[in-house]
Amino acid sequence: MKNKSLIVAASIILMSLISCNKYDAKGNLIKSYDELQKAKWLVGDWKKTDSLGTLQEIWTSQDDSTFVGQSYYIQNEKDTLHNEQIQLTQDKEHLIYSTTVKGENNNAPVSFQMTKDKDSVLLFENPKNTYPEKIQYQLNKNNSLSVTISGKQKGKNSSETYIMTKNK
Repeated sequence: MKNKSLIVAASIILMSLISCNKYDAKGNLIKSYDELQKAKWLVGDWKKTDSLGTLQEIWTSQDDSTFVGQSYYIQNEKDTLHNEQIQLTQDKEHLIYSTTVKGENNNAPVSFQMTKDKDSVLLFENPKNTYPEKIQYQLNKNNSLSVTISGKQKGKNSSETYIMTKNK
């Protein structure tokens, strides 16, 4: 009788674990990208304009596991001083920020892993990268976006913060 109770209990636990998964009409497991969904507030067109030029970052949803971003800085409405392609991808339980900056790192991507996601803050880190080592996105209460890059430059701690507003 004791063995039957153990088998029933194990069966109940197994069924509850299986029932948490979602399946499509063909019986294929539908993957969940919960880590990526923590960043869905990033999707949109963000911009900062001042007397020096315009910084713009545009984020879109490529598919269920990837957001793509493009960041560029234009001076005098025609000179592109910075051009960056970004991918935010969930790989298993990790959210990975990969950035390719034109003219840097032989145009190869550099990856950063999310280390913090709390209170509308996403922090990505790569301590092996020269600069930046950290990239932080923060959604502010006034719906502006603060982007901070930080690390060491020439042996000294350095950081830059850009505050952008969302275009409608």
